[in-house]
Amino acid sequence: MSTPDEAERRAWAYLSAVAEPPCAPLIALVARHGAVETARMVKAQSLPARHAAVRTATAARAAVDRGAADLDTAARLGARLVTRDDDEWPAWSLLALDTASTAARGGTPLALWVRGARPLESFTQSAIGVVGARASSSYGDHVAGRLGGDLAAQGWTVVSGGAYGIDGAAHRGALGAGGPTLAVLACGIDRDYPAGHHRLLAEIASHGLLITEYPPGTTAAKHRFLTRNRLVAALSGALVVVEAGRRSGAANTAAWARHLGRPLGAVPGPVTSATSVGCHQMIADGDAALVFDAASVLALVEVDGHDSHVPAPPRPTDGLPPAQFEVLEALPARAGRTVDEIAVAAARPADEVRVALAMLEVRGLVETAAGTWRLARGGRS
Repeated sequence: MSTPDEAERRAWAYLSAVAEPPCAPLIALVARHGAVETARMVKAQSLPARHAAVRTATAARAAVDRGAADLDTAARLGARLVTRDDDEWPAWSLLALDTASTAARGGTPLALWVRGARPLESFTQSAIGVVGARASSSYGDHVAGRLGGDLAAQGWTVVSGGAYGIDGAAHRGALGAGGPTLAVLACGIDRDYPAGHHRLLAEIASHGLLITEYPPGTTAAKHRFLTRNRLVAALSGALVVVEAGRRSGAANTAAWARHLGRPLGAVPGPVTSATSVGCHQMIADGDAALVFDAASVLALVEVDGHDSHVPAPPRPTDGLPPAQFEVLEALPARAGRTVDEIAVAAARPADEVRVALAMLEVRGLVETAAGTWRLARGGRS
């Protein structure tokens, strides 16, 4: 005979599979009656008329209870079911999904299947989403990998979807830096999708987290990727799109970020690249800020007035008085000139040229030999 805790856990597992997520009416029923009583009513289809939406959403699966089996499958993989009753439930991150403007299109999940040792909530406290095209370019892979690595090295969780292309590059960058990363799946926690990322997903599970709202055994499907995208956006403090077509999954995730009020950044690419059209459009429309490195990404979420502008490196000629600058410019790159030749080229009196040359020599910008003056190495760089 199961204990009350076991019975409740099995009820949660049953309910996570009984309706295609997200199912707001079912979540509301659980909030009112608890998981065990809701599971009993759904199985028996003994729901009051006012809960017709729940009956409709659960009718096809109500008689199938794989809750215990799903929990066993998860346990064998080192995974667990996390519900809104658990301490690690990321309530704050998911709160935006229940706002009036987004709840109708996809509210909070009923529960989440999580594979990995660390608490889920801790992974979402400082998180940046990095997403993009599956058919990415080498440029996009490089940028995503560098962003993932630099953000993770500074302690930020890199959130993505575990897919080919930009997602995989961002995850690998974070793992390579020894930092945290989280992959949101559009299938069961026991499925490796895409299959070619079997080793990558296993590594993410070992050093980060895999999460999904779909129970074990659920296969990936197009509509589930679109549903999954809202979680990538919600669990991220800001979202960065590295490459995206005009109509793409990454563009859909970006739209979710805007709906949820998450800061959005986009990386520019070559104007001839089809995989950067979506990014350029987001920037041109003012929907996304132009970002290019970890500092510019973190400027999206930092509220301390941090300026992501990177100043140009100083040059030896910075701050030169006009006379010295013009004398320096009058010297050829490789040959030497006399004082009189410099005076003609700079249109300055010879006495003024001599004073300027003396000052430039003190600065190490020019040197003299055999009656001529020439640039010192690096004198005009």
